[in-house]
Amino acid sequence: MDNHGSRNRERVEEAAPARRRWPVRVLLASLAGALVLGGAVLVLRPGGEPVRRPPQPAAGAQAQAAVRAGVPAALPDLDALIAEREAYLRTRPKDAAAWAVLGTAYVEQGRRTADAAGAFPKAERALRTSLTVRERGNAEALEGLAVLANARRDFRAARGYAEEALKAQPKRWTAYGPLIDACTGVGDYKAAGRALDRLTALHSGPAVRARAAGVFRDRGWREDAAAALADAAAAARNPSEQAAYLERAGQLAFERGEPEVALRHFSEAVRLDPDQRAGQAGQGRALAALGRTSEALSAYRVALERQPLPAYALELGELYDSLGLAQPARVQYDLLRERVRLEESGGVDDALVLGRLEADHGDAVEAVRLLRAEWQRQPGIEVADALGWALHRAGQDREALRFAVAATDREHGGTVRSAPYAFHRGMIEKSLGQTGPARRHLQEALRINPYFSPLDAQEARSALAALGEPPQTKIPS
Repeated sequence: MDNHGSRNRERVEEAAPARRRWPVRVLLASLAGALVLGGAVLVLRPGGEPVRRPPQPAAGAQAQAAVRAGVPAALPDLDALIAEREAYLRTRPKDAAAWAVLGTAYVEQGRRTADAAGAFPKAERALRTSLTVRERGNAEALEGLAVLANARRDFRAARGYAEEALKAQPKRWTAYGPLIDACTGVGDYKAAGRALDRLTALHSGPAVRARAAGVFRDRGWREDAAAALADAAAAARNPSEQAAYLERAGQLAFERGEPEVALRHFSEAVRLDPDQRAGQAGQGRALAALGRTSEALSAYRVALERQPLPAYALELGELYDSLGLAQPARVQYDLLRERVRLEESGGVDDALVLGRLEADHGDAVEAVRLLRAEWQRQPGIEVADALGWALHRAGQDREALRFAVAATDREHGGTVRSAPYAFHRGMIEKSLGQTGPARRHLQEALRINPYFSPLDAQEARSALAALGEPPQTKIPS
């Protein structure tokens, strides 16, 4: 990470003196000589030679380029793209590529607004229409279906669609992104790594660096992940793309227990893209860790107003609970259940977040039922951790430990350095009377991130205090 940061600073320092060598009067003359001609900008060089810069592409064209490259686009640009494609397809309904772009744009719009019920069925219809118009070799529509399946947390289907897209077009580098997400979702981390290797052999650039960061994070290589995201953000081609990478950098910083750094990343993401609701929820998370609870509550409310994701409602509810505000917390938990029902009507699998809610704030037996079924469908590390915790809350600690170990043991793929996972394992071990391992994992949770949860971090400290210091062993003379 330090090496990447040094390279970025060197590039800035090398460029800055060149800019400063221009006399101020020349700069002013150049600015005064800028003319707008038919949408293009004519700028005079210091020597008076005109340079014609191409006009910025229209909003819909910008969004189309982003959607086709698998990178985030601004919401207003997405709206413009969708309106343009809908109008175009009313007169040219046999254009398979246009249907595929429209379907993928619907997915991104639904994801950014949490309107799964409205956007995802439209996305599926558009993508399947594209396949009907041109079935053979339609890699773009197959990739769109993979993106949609990932958004619905149907990772097995996503993997199948992504692999079909690559069979149709083996060098289609954009299909590797959804394939990596799908392999991660089903717990096949080796396949995700192989897909990343093939992706990096085919293409480079900010989107690839961001994908690499996700794989590095899952391997426990946090510094490499942060460096990759820094490179991706520096090279991003539009503000929304840059904001998305900064938001992910904020998540990484928070996971490392650095709320001040995380807050800077989240705040810059929101400045660049005011519709970056994940960044606003991240601000809430970081502000709560810093003890700025009023600001944290406000940030969460803003995020939920425009992107009412169940996960945000769970975080806000637990923040209320940590403040002793049980009634507002219950309101958020009820909102979560309502949002899950709405998302399910759009085909989204929300068993993971619902199981987490039921384990801690509802019916632990129901949480076990939900998460066992989820484990059968897609046995990723997130599900292993959640199922283990639900089993613990339901009083089934011996089985719970097996899943907690799977989530945290490198031999089982649990390479993510996660404070919540270490906390869950420590609490299960404490219940089983395994005081040494319990102490070690609870200390690890607080060492990774002392602010990992407004509720659970307090419980980890209390549990450690109850365990006391390890017994002194007499060294033989």
